[in-house]
Amino acid sequence: MNRLARILAGVIALGATGIAPAAAERLVTSLSTHQVMISSNFTGTELVLFGSVERDAATVPRRGGYDIVVTVIGPREGMVTRRKGRVFGIWTNVDSYTFDRAPAYLAVLSNRPLDAIVAPDLARRLEVGLRNVPLTAGTPPPPESFRDALIRLRTQRGYYREETAVTFLTPNLFRASIAIPAESELGNYEVDVKLFADGTNIARTASALEIVKVGIEQFVVSAARDHPLLYGLATVLMALMTGWIASVVFRRD
Repeated sequence: MNRLARILAGVIALGATGIAPAAAERLVTSLSTHQVMISSNFTGTELVLFGSVERDAATVPRRGGYDIVVTVIGPREGMVTRRKGRVFGIWTNVDSYTFDRAPAYLAVLSNRPLDAIVAPDLARRLEVGLRNVPLTAGTPPPPESFRDALIRLRTQRGYYREETAVTFLTPNLFRASIAIPAESELGNYEVDVKLFADGTNIARTASALEIVKVGIEQFVVSAARDHPLLYGLATVLMALMTGWIASVVFRRD
């Protein structure tokens, strides 16, 4: 009897968190490519994520259908947000806050507005939405004004976005468009896909993509990183050679 009571209590607790204890549905996703190559003429690109909701024969149909939320998080780095104010009649920086784990890129894509998919409390627990993804490891959380400013600035530059860019092609098949800006940071990007039904997260899957440099840019970066001494000597010799050639070409007889 005690064992049955514990099992029932666990099921009730899972239901209270908005996360289903078990579901017959599962997510299967695939990216159009897992590697984006950046060269000198790179102007941005768009990746496509395809996915399907797999169901077994015993799955009960969802009357409200399914919802998908795709979160793409780029490499995390330190970012500083500053607030300006008037000091003796001059506008200057009067305060600042450093975010130590802010994503260089952050996209939250869904088939409907987030507030129609998941309740605010559950969205915070699941870290769904621009306002709920952690930007710092410190506690207490950063002031809302600085967080809002960072999100606004990164959104204006195209590095942060929250939009309805997921389309269901059939009741169980969907696609999402992931825009990669021209000046994206190099590194690994996490792709997290959550499946919701009736406001509950019933399945989740994760994958990754990588942004790398190719061509002469990659050669220069690799040389500077792996052979700094030789790279420095080659740079000095190239500068001397360029100066000598210029003196010969423009020399007055």
